[in-house]
Amino acid sequence: MANTKISLVNVAVVCLASLVAILGLFPAAVWAKNIVDLSSQTQKWTLSSSALNISVRGQVPSHVHLDLFKEQVIGDPYYGLNDFNLRWVAWNDWNYTSKVEGLCNNRKRSNDTKTFLLFNGLDTFADIFFCGQAVASAENQFRQFFFDVTDSLSSCSSASPELRILFHSAPAATSAMANLPGQEAWPYGVEVTLEFSNRQFMRKQQSDFGWDWGPGFAPSGIWQPAWAVQLEPGEVHMRNSMVDIYRVGQLNNLRPDQTKDWVLNASIDVIGELPTDAKFGYIIKDASTGAAVSAGELVNVTNHGDVISGAAVLDATKYKLWWPNGLGAQNLYNVTISVVSPYYSTAVASITKRTGFRTVLLYMGEVTDEEVAQGWGPGGHWHFEINGHPFYAKGSNFIPPDAFWPRVTPAKIRQLFDSAIRGRQNMLRVWASGAYSPDFMYDLADEMGLLLWSEFEFGDSLYPVDPAFLDNAGQEAHYQVRRVNHHPSLALWAGGNELENLELLLVNTTAPEQYDRYRSEFETLFIGVLATAVFTNSRSITYMPSSTNNGYLVLNHTAPLPMAPRYQDVPPGAIYGNTDYYNYAASQAFNISAYPIGRFSVEFGFHSVPSLASLSAVLPADQLAFNSTTLTLRNHHYSPRGLRTDNVANASRGMGEMTLAVQAHYPSPNLTDPEANLTAWIYATQVFQADFYRRQIAFYRVGSGRPEAQRGCLYWQLDDVWQAPSWAGIEYEGRWKVMHYAVRDAYSEVVVVLLWNATSSEMQVWVVSDLWAPANGRLEVEWVDWEGETVGGREEMEFEVGGVNATLVKKMDFSTIFGSGGNGTLNASELVLVARVTATGTPVNAKATRTYSHIDYWTPTPLASAALVDPGVTVVYDKAHEVFVVTATKGVSMWTWLSAAVEDDVVVNFEDNGFMMLKAEVRRLRFSALKPGREGWQGRVSVSSIWDQTLAS
Repeated sequence: MANTKISLVNVAVVCLASLVAILGLFPAAVWAKNIVDLSSQTQKWTLSSSALNISVRGQVPSHVHLDLFKEQVIGDPYYGLNDFNLRWVAWNDWNYTSKVEGLCNNRKRSNDTKTFLLFNGLDTFADIFFCGQAVASAENQFRQFFFDVTDSLSSCSSASPELRILFHSAPAATSAMANLPGQEAWPYGVEVTLEFSNRQFMRKQQSDFGWDWGPGFAPSGIWQPAWAVQLEPGEVHMRNSMVDIYRVGQLNNLRPDQTKDWVLNASIDVIGELPTDAKFGYIIKDASTGAAVSAGELVNVTNHGDVISGAAVLDATKYKLWWPNGLGAQNLYNVTISVVSPYYSTAVASITKRTGFRTVLLYMGEVTDEEVAQGWGPGGHWHFEINGHPFYAKGSNFIPPDAFWPRVTPAKIRQLFDSAIRGRQNMLRVWASGAYSPDFMYDLADEMGLLLWSEFEFGDSLYPVDPAFLDNAGQEAHYQVRRVNHHPSLALWAGGNELENLELLLVNTTAPEQYDRYRSEFETLFIGVLATAVFTNSRSITYMPSSTNNGYLVLNHTAPLPMAPRYQDVPPGAIYGNTDYYNYAASQAFNISAYPIGRFSVEFGFHSVPSLASLSAVLPADQLAFNSTTLTLRNHHYSPRGLRTDNVANASRGMGEMTLAVQAHYPSPNLTDPEANLTAWIYATQVFQADFYRRQIAFYRVGSGRPEAQRGCLYWQLDDVWQAPSWAGIEYEGRWKVMHYAVRDAYSEVVVVLLWNATSSEMQVWVVSDLWAPANGRLEVEWVDWEGETVGGREEMEFEVGGVNATLVKKMDFSTIFGSGGNGTLNASELVLVARVTATGTPVNAKATRTYSHIDYWTPTPLASAALVDPGVTVVYDKAHEVFVVTATKGVSMWTWLSAAVEDDVVVNFEDNGFMMLKAEVRRLRFSALKPGREGWQGRVSVSSIWDQTLAS
């Protein structure tokens, strides 16, 4: 930092122009002289265990499993049954040790030099030793830690002081915590336990102890970047910052006035001491053009030495709004905030953050009498609004994309987000019990227009409320809120996963006499601590205590507990809150009477088996069979603690659910070749999953036109953490399952829905629209036999559907149509009901109209008993136009499926797949190859349909 003083006269006449010049010159300055990167790019690390006599090269950032695998001490953690075989890694303690190069030693630094260690992520129970001295401990994976090691360095004789971090076994540490005298306990079954127990005592990724879709490796290591920072007197190092953009007068959870100007509230957190006379300024530039939009000083500045905060009111007419995918443009701005001392010619600390101007609200206000008169069911709202506009949230749930976060790259996340965007999604719920999203994940969401419903990492359990735990959790929440608040993609903060609807209800069922106690503890943590962390750092974002809830009774921003949840206080006939739904009974899969009615659906789904290509990468050849021991044990639904490799009973339940679902609804494969039979069963489980999801999404979207005024659907789940049976629509390597194609179709802007009620034998034909303005068009309905011929003619009718709404266009009473049980003459096993819609409407935030088309189909009998015929479906690769041409030459092709040869080792997703084709229909499909595979793979792509499941080998 320059030491040239500037005159007091110059200080007195500092104007906007000079401030802009300073900020422009130093857009991202961090003013400590000596910052040593502790990553393995600049330092040599050793990973060791004295108990196991292991010492190998270590990496930072990394995890122990990854380093052991890289050094060939262990095999691939994902291979075979290594999630069982490698438990010894998790049960042992591990050291990461390095001789730190680059620190100024005693001869090169002044007596006033301060030295700090700064860690953005230690996973999780860690003791830190520096120069042979114990200097600190950490027990939170999600906090940023910094430690003053000045005294330790002063007593160190080595020019390369040793840094050692001892990571304690997480399962052992939590077991010891659970057995402490007087430790809190909970009623039986409240903690959802899978591989390891006692996860509620640790502030670590909860799914590291196992979940029903993934392994429990319980990894440890320096999983985020780390530095050694040396400060001379007057120097500071910026460690975190916060930018909050909201409308004048806006408060969390309440509708803002969209006509008001914007407020920029910003702060910088530093190691060291900021000058007491510091000025705080900002400059905002258009991220696409680099042009400056506005600049000035922040006012109402508070300076606590290590934190400085201030605010400014911004002219709203100067900024373009940010919108999610499908609703408008993702306009972004670079906001630079800088601390400037009048005594120096440069900024003391400065940071640039890319942000956007938007309001996003989860609105939970009461339904008004006027709205009831318009057809809304009484109760409470539960929907999202972007820039004052209610919209239909279409998306899915995002789980950790890998069991080891250090190997999750921006490219991996971009690939997943691109799949979501191509799947017509505008929102992802980043599920609690994983890890907080890295900065690059929010950056990509900002660019691509995906709203991220974000959650604090608590789930499916109740948690301690002793002072130490609450303080630890509070600091975690405070850090994370400040870190990510500037991102326009941030849609929400929720306290955790399934806490109100699962844990508290479970207590009330199994131990009702203790309900008041545990509800009070729940409110202490999830309202008293977490809501306060959100409300004290931001005014732009909604907070709710649990992923599923019925809204709140009272909201008071000045109270110690700023909200009183409604819980189950729901008047008869009223509709509140959001829903989740899991039902693994195959007979109920398409029974719409079993689906929940609410304002929003946050979770639902069914599992399936990933492709043979995925499984071949991790299963021995002799285990590539549908019910092989290894495949079954990799199915962690169901997978309670104590599961052993010689006990497949619980895992077999999940395999059985998939088997029964296929047998009930589709032709069941029975091939003699194990690999061919596995391929057929994989396809069958994926078809059932896809069929179930498309029907349930249709049901919820139709709800936008019924009294529940349903406004959102997030299915479980988008991605996979590894290669195993799960609820994912996208496999670990990036391949789309049948389900992802099906939900992409179900999320079209305007859709026709055939809604069958088995109880009443009534078919309802609905048209649903996500557009904000009314749309109108024509509906066609016809019966088609399997040879592709129309039976009984085609019926056509006109319709109009309102914005974000659904309209019932036609009803059909099937009790009078079919013979052999009805009064009609049609044979149900020989027919398909086909509905087409063509509509004209205006896209959101657009002026010109466009035409939308969609098709839905339904069979009056399950395909398992339908009189299927060979559709003669073919595929040819048109190399000149780089498209696959698919044709149904003989009849109706159901669940038409293109697949690349496993031996070609290509990861390819097609423009469409898993679709129905009528006779003589031709599809020309583009594709995206995520992994190129063997040359000429396109010529070896095959096509099949559900009819192929009827063939025997």
